[in-house]
Amino acid sequence: MSVSGSPTPSRPRCFVLPDLVGHCHFPLTYHPDGDAVAAQSVKWLDEGCPELSHKARSALYGLQAGELTAYCYPYCPAERLRVVSDFMNFLFHLDNISDGMMRKGTEALSDIVMNALWLPDRYVPTSCPGKPQPATEPSAGKMARDYWMRCIEDAKPGPQARFKENLELFFEAVHQQARDREAGLMPDLESYIGVRRDTSGCKPVFDLIEYAMDIDLPDFVVAHPVIKALNEGANDLVTSRGDTHNMIPILMQLRGLDLQSAVDFVGDLCKQTIDAFVANQQNIPSFGPDIDRDVALYVQGLQDWIVGSLHWSFMTERYFGKSGAEVKKHRVVTLLPRRGDHDADAEEVSETLFC
Repeated sequence: MSVSGSPTPSRPRCFVLPDLVGHCHFPLTYHPDGDAVAAQSVKWLDEGCPELSHKARSALYGLQAGELTAYCYPYCPAERLRVVSDFMNFLFHLDNISDGMMRKGTEALSDIVMNALWLPDRYVPTSCPGKPQPATEPSAGKMARDYWMRCIEDAKPGPQARFKENLELFFEAVHQQARDREAGLMPDLESYIGVRRDTSGCKPVFDLIEYAMDIDLPDFVVAHPVIKALNEGANDLVTSRGDTHNMIPILMQLRGLDLQSAVDFVGDLCKQTIDAFVANQQNIPSFGPDIDRDVALYVQGLQDWIVGSLHWSFMTERYFGKSGAEVKKHRVVTLLPRRGDHDADAEEVSETLFC
């Protein structure tokens, strides 16, 4: 279906989102302590980032990252929900401050954050040639150290190790994006999806499913093809809904699609991925009674992420401003007016959804 308020197809004023809510039949659950924990968590980030501008501080509260956490981790103890919620707020903060950074900036940011995870009990600035760290720890390091110290009090070894490894991958992918920005490069769709699975931040937040539910999956289970397929499927679904500003221009510029066709293409990919996730759930092998219980909790967590993030995407002001409920109902997204010469359809989608 194509909706356009312009007489020429190259200049649409709106587009129609795919009906993913209708296609996803997973039950939606919200943590009973979700609202209270969300309020505490957003205040934690607010108070820990004195450098935030008024606009960024306002956007922080409209983001509702704590509410997203309550949808995606609805069964864990409240104290663990708080740790996960703090990381969720922090991760969005990292994403915001790294957007537009050049390579050296993203490297400095990752060094500060990973320093806190590898040396959680104290700040030890490095003096690596060309990358010396400041004598006083920046707020990003202080906040990473704060949530991580609380997390490792009772997180099991496997999730701890995987979390640090996957957060490293997140920063490496952010570096790659920064290098591409500097070079003016646009990846093909397949390459982009591979990198986006890391820049999405889904890998470490999926590791926190284990922390939230107090489990520790063996490495051979995590590496099993069906478990990996479930993990990647959930990652792709969360990512593609929140990354229209990159995937749509790739499809339009490299595959010659118009705006609505590109959106429909992504929608079909999402529906296929939901169907594949359901099929993979039926093919999970048995690893023995104790491990099977933990696997079931983990897969339930991935499922909660799929449905929780889907519904949250219409609640947060990050994507549709205050019009999320209306967009969810009618699925029509109106593009912002053009600004100067920056009037390409793909840029308008970016400005509409992600300013």
